[in-house]
Amino acid sequence: MNTSALSEALQRGQHRLVLAESCTGGMVCAILAQIPGISQWLCGSAVTYRSQTKTSWLSIPDSTIDQYMAESPEITQAMCEQVLRITPEATVAAAVTGHLGPNAPDDLDGIIFIAVARRINDQIVRVTCLKRQLSETERVARQIEASRMVVKILQSSL
Repeated sequence: MNTSALSEALQRGQHRLVLAESCTGGMVCAILAQIPGISQWLCGSAVTYRSQTKTSWLSIPDSTIDQYMAESPEITQAMCEQVLRITPEATVAAAVTGHLGPNAPDDLDGIIFIAVARRINDQIVRVTCLKRQLSETERVARQIEASRMVVKILQSSL
């Protein structure tokens, strides 16, 4: 994975990135933080692993989480838009949620959602929300795979 390409894309566009991570537990931010000089472009990451944290940190209503489920495209989009909204210096945001198992529902096991949003002229615009099936079967391997997917999707969206 070429993380420096994402750093270069952020620099080229003069973008500042903020993340909202659930299933990756901050791994996307940790991967990016290994790049020298990334602090110019990386604002940080809100690791909102639990539904209550999504509510208290990102102001996503409990009723919305109950309606859609915490691991859904709707909540991923809300996480992405909210983390961008509360980070005024950021111009790009990404969010990731999903079921990494064990004990995930069979039809959702290994499914993740990745959303990317941008701030353009003070307006937040959702660029994309993607559903992906992870190929790995072990939990940590899935976190790594999901984190790499987020980096790749961010790079391609810039």
